Amino acid sequence: MDFAAAAQAVLDNVAKVIDGKQQAIETALVVMLAEGHLLIEDVPGVGKTALARALARSVDGSVRRIQFTPDLLPSDVTGVSVFNQASAEFEFKPGAVFANLVVGDEINRASPKTQSALLESMEERQVSVDGTTYPLPRPFMVVATQNPFEMEGTYVLPEAQRDRFMARISLGYPDTDAELAMLRDRDTRDPAALLESVILVDDLQQMIAHARGIHVAESVERYVVALARATRESGDLRLGASPRATLQLVRAAKALAAVRDREFVLPDDVVELAPLVLTHRLVPLRGGGSSDEIVSDILRRVPV
Repeated sequence: MDFAAAAQAVLDNVAKVIDGKQQAIETALVVMLAEGHLLIEDVPGVGKTALARALARSVDGSVRRIQFTPDLLPSDVTGVSVFNQASAEFEFKPGAVFANLVVGDEINRASPKTQSALLESMEERQVSVDGTTYPLPRPFMVVATQNPFEMEGTYVLPEAQRDRFMARISLGYPDTDAELAMLRDRDTRDPAALLESVILVDDLQQMIAHARGIHVAESVERYVVALARATRESGDLRLGASPRATLQLVRAAKALAAVRDREFVLPDDVVELAPLVLTHRLVPLRGGGSSDEIVSDILRRVPV
């Protein structure tokens, strides 16, 4: 399998639906190849769900969509044991999380209890119900969308939940040309409905294995650790980056290098990905600067 050709095919396929957002599309693919989970946060109507659906349709694997609402139950996500009167035994009915790619729409509109139903599955690729553990299919990825928590009807994602997302991206509003193209292309058709898969699940597994084998020099590893330690020692933060964040930043950098047809990670890969991988995990002190400003300052101060 030609890794570069397969990666470009996915990028081109998603770009048929999302106009003018190449960096966001590339980041989504990088997270998929790094076996991570993606959080897309932005205001309503800018294409968050469209990006998630387009990425899901590009891979010929199982896809399930969960619309998170205040009345959604944890069992709707993970599954439930149902008593079968004929066999006089309990049978497990898998929930929506049993798929290669799970699209969680507006995840922060559900209660924290329901959100926490994803914690085990996102970290350990398994679900435990009534004392029995059920493995999830591989590969497994959650692509969740959320509106800014200041908006009505939303809950703040718990720190443990945010930490399980490898990266957080925002799409923003399209530029003038992209918005005009959208008006013309979607007047009579829905591009997302016409998308077909361009790679198989087996191909994706091979691409993940290739990305995992990308070389990372010790000096680059030390740079990643220095960035993480700088967040933990920052006087502007109540909560810094976890060791999981360090590990996921390296994995994402490997996948980015692979997508850009390199066999090794550059410090520039880390600098580019650090804001996407770190900011949503950090908790600034009340009245301090934003996480984005703090990470930008750390990237300026920590020597490469």
